[in-house]
Amino acid sequence: MLRKGIALAALGLALIGGPALAAGGHAEIRHVDWTFDGPFGKFNPAQVQRGYKVYREVCAACHSMNLMYFRNLGQPGGPFYDPEYKNPNDNPYVKALAKDIQVNDIDSETGDVIQRPAIPADKFPSPFPNDAAAAASNGGAIPPDLSVIVKARTGGADYVYSLLTGYRTPPAGLKVAPGQNYNVAFPGDLTPFWSGDHKKVPPGGFLAMPSQLTPDKVTFDDGTKSTVDQQAQDVVAFLAWASEPKQMERKSFGLGAMIYLLIFTVLLYFSYRRVWRNVAH
Repeated sequence: MLRKGIALAALGLALIGGPALAAGGHAEIRHVDWTFDGPFGKFNPAQVQRGYKVYREVCAACHSMNLMYFRNLGQPGGPFYDPEYKNPNDNPYVKALAKDIQVNDIDSETGDVIQRPAIPADKFPSPFPNDAAAAASNGGAIPPDLSVIVKARTGGADYVYSLLTGYRTPPAGLKVAPGQNYNVAFPGDLTPFWSGDHKKVPPGGFLAMPSQLTPDKVTFDDGTKSTVDQQAQDVVAFLAWASEPKQMERKSFGLGAMIYLLIFTVLLYFSYRRVWRNVAH
């Protein structure tokens, strides 16, 4: 009875997207040398553009990004920024991207809910009208919003990338319940489901979301080969940018502030030496 209770608890935690808390397993997190890492890192616009396409064609079917507006794509530091258009709402490419998406609106004459092509001022539309509909369409699991997913998860970009590429065929001896998927990067404890040597419990945990990426599932406009690894890296780069769209501005400001403080420190030092040069210490 206790074993059954532990199993149900682990399944429930996996379904809501949180880690299964226990001590028997561990996650395999792979590190990537992201271009945006570190104080001087920058996003690769081409990669973030490809990542947006992966999100739009694969992830957006289930996952919302409620904090993102189409105009964000054309703001300074955004993947489709064009300095010719200071106002991102005027960016023709952003307009074209938004126009391809239908959003809900209200008919001003009848008050009925209608759909219309999106404009840059619109939010990214949610794939479901509410959480109940989301859960009903996903076996009881509510897909998490991806607006700040990279910031919200321990391990950040490396964790999300590892999760997307971490699906494996369950090893012999691992019992996987219906609706669960084995992933070596998802944190959990597989001991209750493992019939092999308990000193060799496999890493990872169970996840409600099945693997979504397959080779050539998305065609990249720049000719980049569309492997699972490439799709994962690109969409994670996009999600990392979306988690902090003004990251490049923050880094530039920080660098300028450090240079200013360094110059100020040098001037202050020589001023001190000049003012007190004739005073005995």
